[in-house]
Amino acid sequence: MMHRIRTIRIGVLSMGLIAMVGIIALAALPALAANPKNPSLLNVAQLKNPPALGNGINMGGFSALTHLPDDPANVFYTMTDRGPNGSVKVNGVSQTAFPLPTFSPTILKIEVVGDAINILQHIPLQLAHGTDPITGTQRISGVSNIAGLDEAPYDMAGNPLPYDPYGLDTEGIAYDGKTDTFWLSEEYRPSLIEVSRDGTILRRLVPHGEASLFTNAPNIPIVDTLPANFNLRVQNKGLEGIAVTPNGRYLYAALQGPLANPDDSTSRVLRIIQVDLSTLDTVQEFAYLTPDGSSFNPPVAQNKIFISDLAAIGNSTLLVDERDSKNAIKNIVKINVAQATNILGFTTFQGKTLEQLSVPELQQAGIVTPTRSLILDLLQFGYPFQKVEGMTLVGTQLSVVNDNDFDIGGTDPTQLWTFNVPQI
Repeated sequence: MMHRIRTIRIGVLSMGLIAMVGIIALAALPALAANPKNPSLLNVAQLKNPPALGNGINMGGFSALTHLPDDPANVFYTMTDRGPNGSVKVNGVSQTAFPLPTFSPTILKIEVVGDAINILQHIPLQLAHGTDPITGTQRISGVSNIAGLDEAPYDMAGNPLPYDPYGLDTEGIAYDGKTDTFWLSEEYRPSLIEVSRDGTILRRLVPHGEASLFTNAPNIPIVDTLPANFNLRVQNKGLEGIAVTPNGRYLYAALQGPLANPDDSTSRVLRIIQVDLSTLDTVQEFAYLTPDGSSFNPPVAQNKIFISDLAAIGNSTLLVDERDSKNAIKNIVKINVAQATNILGFTTFQGKTLEQLSVPELQQAGIVTPTRSLILDLLQFGYPFQKVEGMTLVGTQLSVVNDNDFDIGGTDPTQLWTFNVPQI
């Protein structure tokens, strides 16, 4: 049994085996850690009694993870995404449906005690003043922002919902110790959002030129300092990973997938930006190179290889949560951007956009990608979930959490896995 835990790579584990992992993983540690430099699985904890949200839906959708320096090592903050969503047929066309449209994207303070995840605090996102058009309160919704640019929102009966210019599809969370605030990444515009510890939204950074889209949303200050071409993000593949450097100087944020520039079908390039937190200007941008999907058996669609989260070790060194949409790639990668090319402002090379360039063409264009090394392959430990979306580092202990999409139409629990990773 211990050997199976170490080597299993199937896409879905039975619920019984998932439950057993947390119990028997420690027994497997001697074999897993035969070399003290190798990663070892320390613990698996599960959200056993998720709070009910209504309509038979329970809390879930943990899309991020961070740890505050002064907190105990077993205490974390996570972030839900925009809330439960599904699909509904409208005039024969599948559309995005929100079964709980008044759900507010929520920061959760959690603790891990043995094999259990306990929720210590709910922090819904809210306006400093004014009223959200969907919730009717200061709390915002997760409903789409702008007609024609975002998914058209419906309720489960197929009735159209109003758009919400304050709505956020949150995906990442990072902490800035200098200001005692959180920074969130989200997918709609895409944008970066600074919030206070009580969930009050302080400002929203959007792509250059998009401030004019929010004239009907005066209750959140808009700063359009992100790269203008980020408005070419593919729906549901906006800004995903986010990290603040330990000294609080820079914020890094990563797009989940390639830009539609002009399309995202074959590109291996995902963009990571560096924001100077003293000015909120984007000062550098890097071309992160994902694995070649055709090298896998069976092949992995190139535009289904994503960045899900970031963690900053230093000003130039990051951990990247790299995954696919199936169960072929679940990697934690260490990168360094110190010698990588700043592609901010790059337009074309020989008539091709960045997303159209092959690896040899990137080299011809003089574009150096960040150095990378594999730190942890989650699949070697039998990791069963497709959407490993949150990651944080406490010393040499690395924790990841999965997004179970509020368990709509599935059976995935929410679990937090912790590894010891000495080589970091």
